[in-house]
Amino acid sequence: MSTQPANCNSEIVIKIDQFLQYLQVEKGSSPLTIRNYKHYLYRFCLWMESQGIRETLKDINQEIIRQYRVYLSSLKGEHNEPMNRRTQGYHVIALRSFLKWCIKNDFNVLSPEKIDLPKVQERQVKFLNGEQVDRLLNAPSLSTIQGKRDKAILEVLFSTGLRVSELVRLDRDKIDLERKEFGIIGKGGKARVVFLSNRACEWINKYLGERPDHYRPLFIRHKGKMDPTLPDEKMRLTPRSIQRMIKKYVKKIKLPVDATPHVLRHSFATDLLIAGADIRSVQEMLGHKNISTTQIYTHVTNRQLRSVHEAFHGKGN
Repeated sequence: MSTQPANCNSEIVIKIDQFLQYLQVEKGSSPLTIRNYKHYLYRFCLWMESQGIRETLKDINQEIIRQYRVYLSSLKGEHNEPMNRRTQGYHVIALRSFLKWCIKNDFNVLSPEKIDLPKVQERQVKFLNGEQVDRLLNAPSLSTIQGKRDKAILEVLFSTGLRVSELVRLDRDKIDLERKEFGIIGKGGKARVVFLSNRACEWINKYLGERPDHYRPLFIRHKGKMDPTLPDEKMRLTPRSIQRMIKKYVKKIKLPVDATPHVLRHSFATDLLIAGADIRSVQEMLGHKNISTTQIYTHVTNRQLRSVHEAFHGKGN
């Protein structure tokens, strides 16, 4: 991550810090979003310092932005590869958001609309087909409590489309297994109701039925001797541990797709759309703020449109 700019009292750095406070307090942005925006905007300040450019708001003009974007395109990563266009775009989005905040607060700055976003290739969404999902969900050995836990985790991920960060925050007293649902606060503080399948409920019950502890987290670690004196949060699984667990099963069953928790999220959305769900409903179930985010799944809806075209076009002739 970028270091603190040397001139912490420059007008731009002061305003950026106020903008970050706004994101935290008024917008309710996640700590990760705030950290990323801070990184992108501080990098801009550090570049201005390196170029000897005065760090006032009125010094941000289109020529400065052009030079900065040339600089971003020349940056190399840890493997000596140039920064990809999507990451360059994140830097520009952060700058535009900062300038929009400045205008909202009556500061005289460059219009963010004058800064174009770089064109990037559409993301290719990786997802598992039905047979691959079944193989992955059946990969854990059910003879141990860890295996039952892993089975429950995989069933919940595919049943709900939860982000891995949302999954690890689940507490067992918040899950209504009778109604097969629970509420969650997702990315950007967006609340939604999440629904569980019958199989997910069944495996949560089987897993919890073997838990002798009273720890609050729904999913905990089981390696080593159980220490009842440890606090709840020391026992809670981390996103990284879930990622490693899925990777282990992908390797075990020799899956051709490098499945991750997010690939299971994609598979959940794809499965719904193939079954006929409308994209607005899928947007709600995924907790996407904007429909444009959900539209990465057009690989499915496009296929459905082709089927409609083939079934109905020219039938009246």
